[in-house]
Amino acid sequence: MKYLKFLLAGTLFGIVMAKAEIISWYRIYEMFRFESFHMYGIIGSAVILGLLAVQLIKRTNMKDIQGNDITFKPKNMGIVRYLAGGTIFGLGWALSGACPGPMFVLVGYGYLSLLLVIFGALAGTFVYGLLRNKLPH
Repeated sequence: MKYLKFLLAGTLFGIVMAKAEIISWYRIYEMFRFESFHMYGIIGSAVILGLLAVQLIKRTNMKDIQGNDITFKPKNMGIVRYLAGGTIFGLGWALSGACPGPMFVLVGYGYLSLLLVIFGALAGTFVYGLLRNKLPH
């Protein structure tokens, strides 16, 4: 029962993604062919909203759900790791036609072939976990 709010939030988010056509393979295809602003507008809006939310958290000293301080640690901005990670992520997105969030919404819509994509994403995450200590960070 304590996780009901998360289930409801996820369901609402899935409905919003479906109505905004974020889960549409055609919209993703348009984006990668630079034929439409639709997905770039949504991604850009999310980036701006994220920046505003982080600034709000920093300026108001918000706490997390357990009452702990929310802190932001500086990251090592090595260009190679971000280029490699972004390329792998983008290739997976382009080849599967689905970003990690909408994959579950698409399964809910009945596209069961996305279960294979979810399996691949989980396997890739598992392999990364195994190799993490050997990778340049």
